[in-house]
Amino acid sequence: MTQRNATEVTDFYLLGFGVQQNTQCVLFIVFFVIYVTSMVGNTGMILLINTNSRLQTPMYFFLQNLAFVDICYTSAITPKMLQSFMVEDCSISYTGCVIQLLVYATFATSDCYLLAVMAVDRYVAICKPLRYPIIMSRQVCLLLVALSYLMGSINSSVHTGFTFSLSYCNSKNINHFFCDVVPIISLSCSNTDINIMLLIVFVGFNLTFTVLVIIFSYIYIMAAILKMSSTAGRKKTFSTCASHLTAVTIFYGTLSYMYLQPHSDNSEENMKVASVFYGIVIPMLNPLIYSLRNKEVKEGFKAMSRRFLRMKSNP
Repeated sequence: MTQRNATEVTDFYLLGFGVQQNTQCVLFIVFFVIYVTSMVGNTGMILLINTNSRLQTPMYFFLQNLAFVDICYTSAITPKMLQSFMVEDCSISYTGCVIQLLVYATFATSDCYLLAVMAVDRYVAICKPLRYPIIMSRQVCLLLVALSYLMGSINSSVHTGFTFSLSYCNSKNINHFFCDVVPIISLSCSNTDINIMLLIVFVGFNLTFTVLVIIFSYIYIMAAILKMSSTAGRKKTFSTCASHLTAVTIFYGTLSYMYLQPHSDNSEENMKVASVFYGIVIPMLNPLIYSLRNKEVKEGFKAMSRRFLRMKSNP
């Protein structure tokens, strides 16, 4: 990178996990399996929803976009991490670091908003079933998804722009396995007060807004479910939200651990562990959660498997 007010820095060095060679081989295998599972699961979910006429509903349209977002933000960080386990040179170019942060932050933020949109969709489906096709029209669904990507792009652009406008004249060693805002700005010899303020404001707004949308949506959903006279009806209605609730709990539980833990000597290492779960494990879990807990998705996968087997047996 070309620094205007400091020495010229062309790359950074990712310190990663700082483990021994034998452990690195084990971690490579584990994370490679997780990444392949994530790619296969999310790609399969997208293909299934596209090809199954029964899944052409707003809920599955949002789920399809969630799978796409998961693919994008885990692919922004996992391949580089896997490479670091196999080669001694863990450097990343300035441009590569910019692109990695930009892509990761865009789709990670979009993920938050898509989960909130999916909560609103469940609220409308359960609390306003007769008006559901009108309220959640194709145009509205496209607008909500577009807004999710827009919020992700704004958040990412602001953080990336301000992060790489700083001067880096000291260490180039990023104490992380990918280019994230906090580990990068901690290397700067510039004043980072504005960067920290922006991080607090943007992250605080995005998390608070999406969490409140989800909480209020489920308050109304639970109220509607409790009003139902039939136990079977309550159980069936709640089951339509179970997958989303599971995904939300895991996602925001990890984020809470990342951002609300008290500062300590091990906070940087704890952040790495949380980032692994947030950026690598959760994208693998989402398609599993939605396929194992959703009857329509399971039936769709079975139908797609049968079609594939028939095509294979009758070339």
